[in-house]
Amino acid sequence: MPVGLTIREKQQEASGRENDTLERNTKQAILVVSFGTSYNGTRDKTIGEIERTIAKSFSDFDVRRAFTSQIIIDKLRARDGLEIDNVEQALERACRDGIDSLIVQPTHMMAGYEYTDLADVLESYEKKFRVLALAEPLLSREDDFDKVIRAITDETASCDDGETAICYMGHGTEADSNKVYLKLQDMLRDRGYGNYYVGTVEAEPSLKDLMASVKEKGCYKKIVLKPLMVVAGDHANNDMAGDEADSWKSRFEAAGYEVRCILKGLGENSEIREIYAAHVKRAYDSLEK
Repeated sequence: MPVGLTIREKQQEASGRENDTLERNTKQAILVVSFGTSYNGTRDKTIGEIERTIAKSFSDFDVRRAFTSQIIIDKLRARDGLEIDNVEQALERACRDGIDSLIVQPTHMMAGYEYTDLADVLESYEKKFRVLALAEPLLSREDDFDKVIRAITDETASCDDGETAICYMGHGTEADSNKVYLKLQDMLRDRGYGNYYVGTVEAEPSLKDLMASVKEKGCYKKIVLKPLMVVAGDHANNDMAGDEADSWKSRFEAAGYEVRCILKGLGENSEIREIYAAHVKRAYDSLEK
């Protein structure tokens, strides 16, 4: 299903009145869908802040939450007594509550397998809503890349001193959408950010690729590591900043670099949050045509 597709919209009523897609007198909501995290410290500062940014921009909408990871949902319920809907539960709840128009905004980085799975679930609910729209993930259009580059370079500008390599850890995927990491790297270079590097923990560019690029430059004494993920969760705390010998931090330290880890997810960046809000608006505007 194409990114940002409107899944279903009822035809004009028999009276011939134009179908006003998001009428003022209908119950409308925005469902923010995230993978989720069991790290309580980062959840509210990232996912919560994204939701609040969207709610501020769409005060007429009820903003709701769903996680895609059932493992995380179950862990939060057992450990903290916290109840969070999965996608199907959130959609069923919206139906029971009489929600008429629903925009679904994922916090995914790209249109990978999780995004496709989400689209498949929504298609099975298309007859239960008058309007059901799936908005775009973070990196979807050319201007999204430009905005993300501005956001991540603005927040780390003080680290860009010529002797520090600023390395971002993405998740990575086997899906074709993994190419967004290579595109982001190329655009960083093209825009003059030669000290910025993008790698992934589960795909390519790998840590090996990243370290080779840093070493090839030959001018670095220090490394800054930061997650290119919405939350600073398990991958950031363990695979990136952990003390185990195979973590990114340990590998760079073993290579002789001074390493600093910044455990802040992208959701803590206000410029990133505004991109998600803009994607909701784009989906909303498409429904009004």
